[in-house]
Amino acid sequence: MNAAFRGTAGLFERLGQAPAATIVTPNLRLAHDLARRFDRHQLGRGLDLWDAPDILPFSAFVARAYEDALYSPCGAGLPLVLAPAEEAAVWEAILRAAEDGGALLALPEAAAAAREAWKTAHAWRLLEEARRVPRNEDAEAFLGWAQRYERVTRQAGHTDAARLPDVVASLVVAAGAGEPGVPLPALLVRYGFDIVTPQQQALFDALAARGCEVATGAPEPCESRAVRVACLDARDEIRHAARWARQRLEARPGEDPPRIGIVVPDLVARRNAIARTFAQVLGTWPAGAGVEPLDHGVQPFNHGVQPFNISLGAPLDDYPLVDAAFGVLELTGRGVEFARASQLIRSPFIGGAETELARRAQLDAMLRRRAEPELTLDRLIGLVQTHPAQPQAPLLARHLKALGELRKARLFGAQSPVAWARAFSDALLAAGFPGERTLDSAEYQVLGKWHDVLAQFARLERVAPRMGHGEAVARLRRLAADTAFQPETPQVPVQVLGVLESAGCQFDHLWVMGLSADAWPFAARPNPFLPLALQRKAGLPESSAQASLELDRRITAGWLGAAAEVVLSHPSREADRELAPSPLIGEVPAASVEALALPDYPTFRDVIHASSVLERLEDARAPAVAALERRGGSALLRDQAACPFRAFARHRLASEALGEPHAGLDALERGALVHQVLAAAWNALETKHALDSIGGEALERVLEAAAEVAVARQRRERPTTLAGRFAEVEKRRLVRLARAWLDYERGRGDFSVFATESERVIEVGGLRLKGRLDRVDETAAGERIVIDYKVHAPAPGAWVGERPDEPQLPLYLTAAEPAARAIAFAQVRAGEMKLVALAADKGILPEARTLPDKRLKRAAQSWGEQLEAWRAELDRLARGFAAGEATVDPRPGACQYCDQQPLCRISAREEGAPEPQADA
Repeated sequence: MNAAFRGTAGLFERLGQAPAATIVTPNLRLAHDLARRFDRHQLGRGLDLWDAPDILPFSAFVARAYEDALYSPCGAGLPLVLAPAEEAAVWEAILRAAEDGGALLALPEAAAAAREAWKTAHAWRLLEEARRVPRNEDAEAFLGWAQRYERVTRQAGHTDAARLPDVVASLVVAAGAGEPGVPLPALLVRYGFDIVTPQQQALFDALAARGCEVATGAPEPCESRAVRVACLDARDEIRHAARWARQRLEARPGEDPPRIGIVVPDLVARRNAIARTFAQVLGTWPAGAGVEPLDHGVQPFNHGVQPFNISLGAPLDDYPLVDAAFGVLELTGRGVEFARASQLIRSPFIGGAETELARRAQLDAMLRRRAEPELTLDRLIGLVQTHPAQPQAPLLARHLKALGELRKARLFGAQSPVAWARAFSDALLAAGFPGERTLDSAEYQVLGKWHDVLAQFARLERVAPRMGHGEAVARLRRLAADTAFQPETPQVPVQVLGVLESAGCQFDHLWVMGLSADAWPFAARPNPFLPLALQRKAGLPESSAQASLELDRRITAGWLGAAAEVVLSHPSREADRELAPSPLIGEVPAASVEALALPDYPTFRDVIHASSVLERLEDARAPAVAALERRGGSALLRDQAACPFRAFARHRLASEALGEPHAGLDALERGALVHQVLAAAWNALETKHALDSIGGEALERVLEAAAEVAVARQRRERPTTLAGRFAEVEKRRLVRLARAWLDYERGRGDFSVFATESERVIEVGGLRLKGRLDRVDETAAGERIVIDYKVHAPAPGAWVGERPDEPQLPLYLTAAEPAARAIAFAQVRAGEMKLVALAADKGILPEARTLPDKRLKRAAQSWGEQLEAWRAELDRLARGFAAGEATVDPRPGACQYCDQQPLCRISAREEGAPEPQADA
């Protein structure tokens, strides 16, 4: 090493001279930071034009040197570099073919760990020595895999990123012997390296031996004011850091904002929380002419741009646009869960999404009632086919149909990655991807990156010639998950960084968070596939607690000299656990958060609420019902009795919770089948005498025919559920249950079935309701009985009194069959067959109660009085609904299974929360 640059003044002066120097950094973030500072340096000199500086991370310098050689006369003999996805495919193939590969539960993850060990072994020159030292089973397995990987790639003429610095070093050495090689800079400055691996050092030595001047560079520590603060917890720490950053920005407004750094050791875990909190505190403004920032917000540098940037990109498949693409590709396979299909139907990235926005939402609600928990593409196409009985989304149906046709033609069997990439692109095109609306800047960049990833997937043909649909989608998904992506934005003053990215960076203000004793220094994390003693001997930073401590001590010292103002913080608590500050910051003077004097900035939500003008209205009564004819039947009055607001929400606003697809049949569907079978059976029998007279085989045929009709009717709604063997099992269940109920009814006296499944128009309280009576019987004495089938029959106590739980039978009695002398719930349940009844006189029905009855405390003293009480209460409930009564007044227990609580917000009222404000 011939020279050393301390700080950037001399370095930038050298960059402006000819021949220019090349600066190599340990990471991309520092390279960008140096380039930006160089530009500011040149502007400060009064220059208007200058050559772009040659500043790049070490990996990019190596890749550029390799490409220069590849296109030189010596390029024909160079091995080709595998892309990361190709490396992963080769490693997975080697592990899968190995003797111990079958024992691996997560082969892709094991292959990724082996790749990391391979990279570490080359960077630290451990591979050869690892073969000579004692090793455990994991290290032994890795060495076997590595030997096969080396042989396979050598025979194919391939190399990889782990060996590329060695390839470049050999080219430099060869060039020194007179062979054509790579062009070298006159001066190479390695800047900001806390660690130089043996592999990197070998390349630097080869460059120096060739005649290149190799120098070191490091930032000049600045005089700093450092304090240590303790925050309540991690959430509180993020909020204070955001307020601190905003205060520093507002203290220096204008075109030359301060450079602010936020370093987060566990940035991966905290990324979403940081993005959310910083966006709330620092704010953004929409782009467009005439849009002014709010007085409560920090002055933006560009309308629509957040003043902060998080260096850690999110996995590409986390972006909604890419996730929608995978939803389409997964749907073309064997099927997806309904939640996935539902998400796809409502996605803005499917053709026609904007045009059919409301229709697709309605279609999704319908599908939740008819679909199965898992859907194939063909089943989904069948469900969304337009017909009058369901919401129509013809554009969606057209795209799904095109996707289905493409699936049958090209999305099956084993194909090459190139063929799959083309088929996947065509499948997305058939689905109308990426939608009809104009993508914003970030989405457009994500789409471009998706195309890049698809192109990388096609390159797998070199190492994985053929694969099936499932493997192709899985490999593409892993490739996207391994691709961290951050949409490009203009330069912003606040940079949120990880630990390694902060190395060498300089700021005006720096806040480092999360420095508790158990988080900093980092715990040792030796590579499990390499001998531990060998790692410690080589001095790998994470091989031991001591090595990790030494590295993190140097990093901490770098932070303390990286800005004029440095704040080091740590949370005091995590859940119920007390946390102490890291020993590495113990000597930094402590200060309270209050001493920072950070304003409590309002969020945009606060600003909007503060600027709102509220008009309070009495909402306990809605407008009166305009049309007297209402759907809902007894359910409307049941809801009105339970809570007037529930009836208003369900029967006037048509508010209902979204359903969830279920496997098999639910209780409602099973109950409907039982109703249909018993109705068909009694339509055939008609009388108790016929039931007593019919033979066992004849009755079996009647019930089997009834079950066949009932299942066929239900199959129209659930074709895949009620099919095949399951349909046969369900028919046998229905026959068995119906036969058991008829055996129970043989114990009654003579009767005839007057009506089954009888639809009636019921007038009550000025409303015309539609109802369906399951069954009306008539005894030999001419007494009529109204019967309703239930799986669980409610007791008569639920039928009487004010606001009855079950007004159904009283409504049918008073408004549809006023001459009836008994009402009953028929409990049709295996092993628990019974009639729960209330009758005018004894003997009409077995086990029926009569009035007066001490057990029915809210009931009247006679049948006639009870009829009048029912008429009055049902009339009151109906007139209340018709008049618009919508008070949130639940009967005790009514809220337990109510789906309208998010709308009425009764829980907030019960907890003593303030009245809803602008966000109500």
